[in-house]
Amino acid sequence: MTTPSESARPLSIPLSATIVLVATLGLTYVVSQFLRNSVGVIAPDLAAELHLSAGEIGLLSSTFFFAFAAAQIPLGVALDRYGPKACMLACAGIAAGGAVMFAMASSATTLIAARILMGVGSCCYLMAPLALYARRYPPDRFATLVGIQLGVGTMGTLLATAPLAFSTAAIGWRMTFLAVAGLMLLAGLLVGIVVRDDKGDRHGTHETFREAIAGLGEALRIPSVGALFIMQLTSHSSFVLIAGLWGGPYLTHVYGYTLTERGNMLLICVIAQIAGMMLWGQADRFLHSYKLPVLAGALLTAGTLAAAALLGALPHWALVAFFLGVGLFSAYVSVLIAHGKSLFPPRLVGRGLTLLNLGTMGGGFLSQLVSGYVIDLFPPTNGVYPLAAYQTVFGLQAAFGFAACLIYLRARDPRAAE
Repeated sequence: MTTPSESARPLSIPLSATIVLVATLGLTYVVSQFLRNSVGVIAPDLAAELHLSAGEIGLLSSTFFFAFAAAQIPLGVALDRYGPKACMLACAGIAAGGAVMFAMASSATTLIAARILMGVGSCCYLMAPLALYARRYPPDRFATLVGIQLGVGTMGTLLATAPLAFSTAAIGWRMTFLAVAGLMLLAGLLVGIVVRDDKGDRHGTHETFREAIAGLGEALRIPSVGALFIMQLTSHSSFVLIAGLWGGPYLTHVYGYTLTERGNMLLICVIAQIAGMMLWGQADRFLHSYKLPVLAGALLTAGTLAAAALLGALPHWALVAFFLGVGLFSAYVSVLIAHGKSLFPPRLVGRGLTLLNLGTMGGGFLSQLVSGYVIDLFPPTNGVYPLAAYQTVFGLQAAFGFAACLIYLRARDPRAAE
């Protein structure tokens, strides 16, 4: 059975050109992923230097996701109308400006404004590459390319763990963010050189803006989109809740970990995520299903969080297993993205994928914002929050994951019908 998105005729691209393209697009995603997850390791340092509460830390981290999510709808229209290359070039300057502002911030307000710029500037570095892959490569290779893109990009999350801790100790977090701003500008320059501007990348060039917006409504009405949107709310948020925000404070407050020690533990989580992206990216081809690997990954992720919530303080081996499991199991997101792409015709791919990604980033925003206020419900002792605060947050996220699985069961599975 041929799905609507498979009616496109992808270009034949040599392997060498594919490697260069994927490497370039991967670099942009590395930087955006670093910016997304960079609060977790330095959260205690930010709190101490700028006198931030847990609620303010949660707001600071979640603001990135809010801005990222808010940009998805206009981004979807822009991808189909102007093409991925133009979007990536514009976003590079915005993200670099946000990183510079973050480095120079002296208050929570400035930090939050900087996170907004970084969120908007990073909004296209997964969706734009996926739009290119969807239009230039055969459909049966899409999930593999998604897995590679996510796996390479997750190196940015890796850099936001032990390497960020090392850099913060060596030159400070401010100089680190200035260096990252320069790297983002370099990545934008490479995009300008490597990514050719192909008219086939702009399916909505001849649409009016009213027609472009109407396409969003058309994408929303496609069956199963609602069920996938709910699953997207929890898919990535479970990982970033741990690796990008509360994993560092949890290790420090409950287990007494230092900056370097918490960076090393978070590194385990991210390495597991990178390996998982490569493994899960092949799962739909072997199982001839999108839903089976997505459900397996989602249930295992929620189960890991539930176990940490119920068991309390963990011995070292179990703590390692917890961070390893969160990273490995939550990497099913590559298959979920491929499932979403399979539902949309080529002219709606940009808008459809960004619509679903609104769920991904919206879930990150909600989980981080709410979790910060939940933790603040537990009075700290000398700035240290109790184990019960983190157990509550982990338990709530697990319950959200289990509920999303029940809704996702209703989704249509085009891969199973082939």
